[in-house]
Amino acid sequence: MSILSLFDPRDDSVGQGLESVSELTARIKATLERGFAEVALRAEVSNVARPRSGHVYLVLKDEASQVRAVIWKTEAQRLVFDLTDGLAVRVWGRLSVYAPRGEYQVTIRKIEPEGIGALELAFRQAVARLAAEGLFEPGRKRPLPRFPRRIVVVTSPTGAAVRDLLQVVSRRWRASDLLIAPSKVQGEGAAEEIVEAIALANRVAGADLLILARGGGSLEDLWPFNEEIVVRAIAASRLPVVTAIGHEIDVTIADLVADRRALTPSEAGEICVPDAREIRRHFERLGQRLEAAGKQQVQETRDRIERLADRGERALRRILDERRHQLARASAALEALSPLAVLARGYSLTLQADDATIVRSAEEVRPGDLLHTRLASGRIISRVEGSA
Repeated sequence: MSILSLFDPRDDSVGQGLESVSELTARIKATLERGFAEVALRAEVSNVARPRSGHVYLVLKDEASQVRAVIWKTEAQRLVFDLTDGLAVRVWGRLSVYAPRGEYQVTIRKIEPEGIGALELAFRQAVARLAAEGLFEPGRKRPLPRFPRRIVVVTSPTGAAVRDLLQVVSRRWRASDLLIAPSKVQGEGAAEEIVEAIALANRVAGADLLILARGGGSLEDLWPFNEEIVVRAIAASRLPVVTAIGHEIDVTIADLVADRRALTPSEAGEICVPDAREIRRHFERLGQRLEAAGKQQVQETRDRIERLADRGERALRRILDERRHQLARASAALEALSPLAVLARGYSLTLQADDATIVRSAEEVRPGDLLHTRLASGRIISRVEGSA
């Protein structure tokens, strides 16, 4: 018998008992998905892909084997950390078969980093990414106003944080207006509300400072302040921002990007407003120094005026003495030139009767004219009898 006769296509019995590829795949799918309805793996992430559909496709592998995996869009949106190639993870899910290609894959319902919490990894990844953008650089930190006029506080209006803050501010400095921009500070939707409250604060007329505050809590409770949308809203704020989030040991990314971090809401009040009592004491000390300085300045001015007066008096005396000597010399010179000095030496001066015209020649007089003759002492009045 030949081998071909065993598979004679004309023999109807040959096709009995065979199944299609689809039927085989369906049986494999049912068997695998029923037998591996719950799987838990430790693996390394590789070949991460994020198409526009929002699903995440990846490969889970170890030193010897690998298996395809998928995170559907709904679950992918809940991831707080970034899946990157080489990341060690723990995975929970189920095995599923993709019938069109006859391939099996792990459908992941939960994934977390190996050896570190998901939120802690997300925190580290976000810090590294934002630090590379320069958002934490000291050079972009703005100074706080010394005497703020209007402060907007983004917080829960019912929390203990706002009460502590209000108490400290009202005790220290009542000249500042304090406004509350209410917002959720934990839970789903809190990050979006915080961003909206920050935007509202920046639109408040006359506002010159913003405080972002909440009380203590777990990493999960404080997580909205690690959200990238909140961090970028703080960085974009026109108002300087002070954060007062949680307790001293709690550090969020919002604290890193803020212009100033307070360890508690109460400390935020101390940082943001001055102490009126200290300001008052400062002005009192300043007034005392000004008064003492004023008295000293008055005395120094008086002494300087007295010294100037003494110098002025001495200078005036010197000037008067010089002028007196100059006058004496001029008087002596005039005296030497005076006709009276000539008379003192025995000469006389003959004038017409008007006492103004000097008679220099006999031809200037006629008989009968009155003449006045001035001597060194006294004068003589005479009448002309004749001239020669």
